[in-house]
Amino acid sequence: MRIATWNVNSLKARQEKVEWWLERAAPDVLLLQETKLADDAAPLMAFQMAGYALVHHGEGRWNGVAIASRVGVDGVVTNFGDGPVRSSAAGADAAADEEDFDPLHEARMVSAVCGGIRVVSLYAPNGRALDTPFYAGKLAWFARLRRWLDETQDPSGPLVLGGDLNVAPAPADVWDEARAHGATHVSGPERDAFRALLAWGLADVYRDRHDEPGRFTWWDYRAGNFQRNEGMRIDHLLASAPVAARVVAVEIDREARKGKPVPSDHAPLVVDLDEPGRAFDPGWAGADERFAARRAAQG
Repeated sequence: MRIATWNVNSLKARQEKVEWWLERAAPDVLLLQETKLADDAAPLMAFQMAGYALVHHGEGRWNGVAIASRVGVDGVVTNFGDGPVRSSAAGADAAADEEDFDPLHEARMVSAVCGGIRVVSLYAPNGRALDTPFYAGKLAWFARLRRWLDETQDPSGPLVLGGDLNVAPAPADVWDEARAHGATHVSGPERDAFRALLAWGLADVYRDRHDEPGRFTWWDYRAGNFQRNEGMRIDHLLASAPVAARVVAVEIDREARKGKPVPSDHAPLVVDLDEPGRAFDPGWAGADERFAARRAAQG
């Protein structure tokens, strides 16, 4: 069974790229973030034609999460079970403005049982900058996630949390901590919130199998950042012990961040359970040497 997560940075804009990647990697379950769609605009038919059922939890212009599964969908939960989220669709009232921020009223969590595993697609708040309501809201959202785990889940059961958590857990997960995104993503409280998920009983399945620094899932669109590998590992797959014990491979598909159709600024993260899935070249071979040469050439 192959489970993947990908922040697509607008499903409408990236639909062709997603369909390309479904054919390339053939995941059984794909967790999507930042779809930027209302539920009634979700491309259900396109996913059905590719062999996937799509569960979408969205609000309109901002945020939005989804699960695409070809191994069944059951027991759907949205927004931690806390009820409807706001609408940020065009024409919504002022309360839907992006600046009127409460992440617990936004479409950032959807969960379902797929192939016998409860999967959770998560899009954590960015945080923007320290000492702002956005940063405080990010920490509150992580606290709500941990409380949902405590109240509704069992670490001895099959569970995978995946998504854009907007946290680089350690120095090896960011190109330069001093230049990080508004000092967020690398702060102590954010990393503590990430570690609280691990302490609950989850494993960081990528880091458990890869100790190389510089293996990132996000690179800013600004010219040269991707080519110099100035990025962060902020997209994660966290698995409970019964699932982590089944892991046979995990990889970041750097190639999906390239070329046409127009890519997201994130790359998909993939984990294989029990046996390897469809083979693809993730594009890391020889990459470190190329990054060093580009940085040296630019001084």
